[in-house]
Amino acid sequence: MSNWQKVYRKVLNLPLSLLVKTHSIPSDPVADLALDLSRPIIYILPFRSNTDLMTLRSSALTLGLPDPLAPLALGGQLFDRFVYVADGPSVFGSDGELPKASLALFTALLEQHKQDPELDVQVVPAAILWGRKPGREENQKPSLRPLNGPEKFVAVLGSGRDSMVRLSTPVSLRYMADRHGTDDSIAHKLARVARIHFSRQQLAASGPKLPDRHMLFKRLLASKAIEKVVTEEAQSRDVPIEKVRKEAIDMMEEIAANFSYSLIKRGDRFLGWLWNKLYQGLNVHNAQRVRQLAQDGHEIVYVPCHRSHMDYLLLSYVLYREGMVPPHIAAGINLNFFPAGPIFRRGGAFFIRRSFKGNRLYSTVFREYLAELFAKGYSVEYFSEGGRSRTGRLLPAKTGMLSMTIQAMLRGLNRPVTLVPVYIGYEHVMEVGTYAKELRGKRKEKENVGQVLRTLRKLRNLGQGYVNFGEPIPLNSYLNEQVPTWHQDIDPIEPQRPQWLNPVVNDLANKMMTHINDAAATNALTLCALALLASRQRALSREELEQQIDCYLQLLRNVPYSSQCTIPTDETSVLVEHALSMDKFIVERDSLGDIVSLDRQQSILMTYYRNNIIHLFALPSLIAHIVVQHQHLSVGAIHEQVERLYPFLKAELFLRYSKAELNEVIDAQVDELVRQRLILRDGDTVALNSARIGPLQLLARTITETLQRYAIALTLLRSEPQLMKSDLEQQSQMMAQRLSRLHGINAPEFFDKGVFATLVKTLRNEGYLNEDCHAVSRPVETLADLLAALVSPEVKLTIQAVMSREDKGEEMTPEI
Repeated sequence: MSNWQKVYRKVLNLPLSLLVKTHSIPSDPVADLALDLSRPIIYILPFRSNTDLMTLRSSALTLGLPDPLAPLALGGQLFDRFVYVADGPSVFGSDGELPKASLALFTALLEQHKQDPELDVQVVPAAILWGRKPGREENQKPSLRPLNGPEKFVAVLGSGRDSMVRLSTPVSLRYMADRHGTDDSIAHKLARVARIHFSRQQLAASGPKLPDRHMLFKRLLASKAIEKVVTEEAQSRDVPIEKVRKEAIDMMEEIAANFSYSLIKRGDRFLGWLWNKLYQGLNVHNAQRVRQLAQDGHEIVYVPCHRSHMDYLLLSYVLYREGMVPPHIAAGINLNFFPAGPIFRRGGAFFIRRSFKGNRLYSTVFREYLAELFAKGYSVEYFSEGGRSRTGRLLPAKTGMLSMTIQAMLRGLNRPVTLVPVYIGYEHVMEVGTYAKELRGKRKEKENVGQVLRTLRKLRNLGQGYVNFGEPIPLNSYLNEQVPTWHQDIDPIEPQRPQWLNPVVNDLANKMMTHINDAAATNALTLCALALLASRQRALSREELEQQIDCYLQLLRNVPYSSQCTIPTDETSVLVEHALSMDKFIVERDSLGDIVSLDRQQSILMTYYRNNIIHLFALPSLIAHIVVQHQHLSVGAIHEQVERLYPFLKAELFLRYSKAELNEVIDAQVDELVRQRLILRDGDTVALNSARIGPLQLLARTITETLQRYAIALTLLRSEPQLMKSDLEQQSQMMAQRLSRLHGINAPEFFDKGVFATLVKTLRNEGYLNEDCHAVSRPVETLADLLAALVSPEVKLTIQAVMSREDKGEEMTPEI
């Protein structure tokens, strides 16, 4: 490097340090990109630019990476640590070829690999993005192009505080040399691949160009599907065709997003301030896999769980901060109120009515709009549960949007479509008090400005937030496996509903919800809720609480539920201290130490947080419960009972294990309980360990209420085998309400209608009910006997008493 270049870069660094605030993606490149700092690293940039180079240098030093300006010493020679794919703009133009200096550097480095078989230089692609404005469709300028001097000056002034340094997975020059050789053509090939890479990276960060709203509607109205429905509607209703066209345009106005980059940019700053104000931290996991999907050109459909209205804002904020374009979000029409509706719309929300039934024009307009989003390459987000979970558990998926996604594929998309399940968790959900009231019969309040203001006034000390990206589901591959002939049903005009669609969508929905649960985040509050709600008095000494949480953490670490879920790394005492700082627990001190407890109201609210992670402990809790009830039994008996009950837990809690995996998992869980000395094992027999009965009982009680619900339904079925499906669900719910009142069960989901509907559906799928939904006597009696042995005598007596009351003809009414 010449002296004048050194001076120039030093002078340039001063204004850049004042004007530029870089955001580095990823924030931990060593872990996310599997960078090996013990091996040589060079950086490859898309265009020759000292401004970009100095910006990269600032980011690299902050991240603890090698300085791009520090020379690389190899084989007794010094090499530049950076290289450009193309020169910047010049008055004579550019031929787009690899610059001679870059070609010489690549050739020299490949020669070094030829001479030294141990050498492996990592080439790290580094793109510097000055703003992420996608531009408009009518603007034909390419999104990735070199900026001349004046343009770069304007970019630094206007977007210096919004710049992004995006590092990508390194390319091994050892691999290139061994696989392709070391001549000049390999350097040119590497440059061509880098150009494509940088272009895709730009698209992933900014998204496709935005359409003019009027032109979008005109394009939709001209589609053959809408044109056909408009004509048929006009004929069937005997009205002018222009009137129906006007109705279609009004529907488009109601539905369509009006995405604004400037709002997203300002929203990023506001939300950054808001999260720092409300939350003690946001924890994001597995974002790198989503960035890779976006860069590989996938059409991404985000399918998060739905805990709170915060979800809309949080996921868009996280995606933007992780270097991706925020998605277009399917939002309920109930959120389209002033002033929230227009803001959400400009933030990417498109609004959807709760039901399309009987409105063919609306359903066609909506389908065409969704297909347009997919065709243009916009990522999409929808909440498959259909609404926020009131219990903290995942709800069975509503399959309408999923069906329309596959129908859009049947229109013939050019890109692969991938579902990305997202687990969103909080240590405080702002609506949780409202959820508890709604579950006990209070009517849901319609969203309005007053409700928003009341909620904002209560926001404080919300603890940690969690966004975990689960294992993606490539829809093209999924359909190829399930329906190899699905390509034959592609029709570019009419949406198809082939016979295979419904069963495939139902199976896909279940897989999607299971992947969301696989990515669950445990935290201090959910673990404390799990332990305290398992205690009969909702109280434990601090020592017992820490001991129980340690038991849970050992289970999760030694027998991991899933490679996707996340577990706290802090010490147990630190976790408990953090949970207590949330002001949700009562802490009393006596001469023996602290007692941590929950009052009645908080006990009800804390079930929500427990239910966020209850699926992680369902299997070990069931095993513990079986051992506690029987005191000693064979491992084979444990297998038999768990295998009989597991299908019901799997359906209700979206558990991940298949029947083929279950035996191995049961053995692993039993071994872990033995290792923790919670149970004792002698050959094939396991028994209680009286010295550790406390932690074992607390673990066992996690699943107790679920088994009590099953016992209610099976007792009813045994007593009345001809009971209709709807009557079974209704009577089970009413009996559960009575049981909850008599036995102090505070969990609102204990008598939730939805869980009984899932139970009845599983009874039919597993052969306990025949085609007419009547009981098959022998299997029902066997299961009823099994459950009777697993519930307490007091609960059995209550169920029998309620049954006896019903037999006498006394009316049972829901207790709200």
